Amino acid sequence: MKAPLQSKIFRIVAEQAALINVKSYVIGGYVRDFFLKRSCTDIDIVVEGNGMEVASAVGSILKARVTLFKKFGTAMMCYKGMEIEFVGARKESYRSDSRKPIVENGTLEDDQKRRDFTINAMALSLAREDYGTLTDPFNGMDDLKRKIIRTPLDPDTTFSDDPLRMLRAIRFAAQLDFSIESDSFASIVRNASRIHIVSQERITVELQKIMAAPKPSKGFILLEKSGLLSLLLPQIASLKGVETMEGRGHKENFSHTMEVLDNVASESDNIWLRWAALLHDVGKPSTKHFDKELGWTFHGHDFIGSKMIPGIFRKLRLPLGEEMRYVQKLVQLHLRPVALVNEVSDSGVRRLLFEAGEDLDDLMLLCRADITSKNPRTVRRHLENFEQVSKKMARVEEKDAIRNFQPPISGEMIMKTFGLPPCREVGLIKDYIKEAILDGKIGNNLEEARQLMLERARELGISEVNA
Repeated sequence: MKAPLQSKIFRIVAEQAALINVKSYVIGGYVRDFFLKRSCTDIDIVVEGNGMEVASAVGSILKARVTLFKKFGTAMMCYKGMEIEFVGARKESYRSDSRKPIVENGTLEDDQKRRDFTINAMALSLAREDYGTLTDPFNGMDDLKRKIIRTPLDPDTTFSDDPLRMLRAIRFAAQLDFSIESDSFASIVRNASRIHIVSQERITVELQKIMAAPKPSKGFILLEKSGLLSLLLPQIASLKGVETMEGRGHKENFSHTMEVLDNVASESDNIWLRWAALLHDVGKPSTKHFDKELGWTFHGHDFIGSKMIPGIFRKLRLPLGEEMRYVQKLVQLHLRPVALVNEVSDSGVRRLLFEAGEDLDDLMLLCRADITSKNPRTVRRHLENFEQVSKKMARVEEKDAIRNFQPPISGEMIMKTFGLPPCREVGLIKDYIKEAILDGKIGNNLEEARQLMLERARELGISEVNA
């Protein structure tokens, strides 16, 4: 089989490789995606010889910067939005305590044997005599057609040598909607414990790619079935299963979480909103309680779950700043909108508008995604309740302008009015005004807020400077 490699870059690589009398090939993900008709901006070039020499020559012609990694015998070049990596063909061997290989020069055949999966081991020739010819020693093309992830060699060797490949298998299955071949998956189960030799950063890169898949539940379900989830995210693995007491069982929280995750993913590409969906019920195992009258309860799982988020993010080496706080906020607030259905006063609505702020729309999306009942009438009732809450929020927001509001009295204004330095009393007055606005005792305006400021200051024994 031949492929029409039309891009200018391939012709230049072919010419420069021919000039120094070496063979070069396009290999790996670009070839896979070419036949899947998927766009790909990462190009791997393997050279039966010095890959850095070919890269330098190509970079010179294209006037593109080439970065050489002499220790590894590789080179990287960026050109018109593409990342092109050049490497000399090599063969690898591994030690049991490391996923870093011992590398030797090799042939194209050696290089294809070291690839993780058959669909990533296909190569297209850039030699003049057989330009575009496919070399596919492990029938990767058949696996592409059958939508199968399979290792080129014995899977136990492939996964034990480099355990990150287990996560990559699951990631590709989720990204491409493929299945993992039975022997390869059984090997992942056998070798799951080997994942401990992989750095957390590399693991998290794969988890993020699974999370970004069109249907991320596919990846997390495979992680759970393989035993990897309990090693990487035990808090999610512990959602699995149903406990029964006095003939009464609770919702199977793992499958529910997977539905919520996919519901969110179908509406949003926001990776952190997807993390909030995955983690929204993470507090349930530790709050699970059986009451003879009420049945199974999970009181406070929203609060407990939100407290767990920093530890999970820290372990996974995920960002601990704005992204973590966003996920924590959504987990803590995910039960609040539905609780407002029976709220008589507007104060609860004001507080939710204030606390959710600019993330309110994402919170409401998560809450709608959380409706996973198999009973159509139950779903309809919940959606009708959400519609009521949404209308109530819109009414209160239009009237009180609470969403993203800042109290009309600032700390600086309080200090100037009473001649105070930064101190506890300034915070007390400012919080008192904020609470009064949220409770509806005063309007969200400067006149009423200033009057309340003066009253509260007098109660604290503080006098106005120029009274």
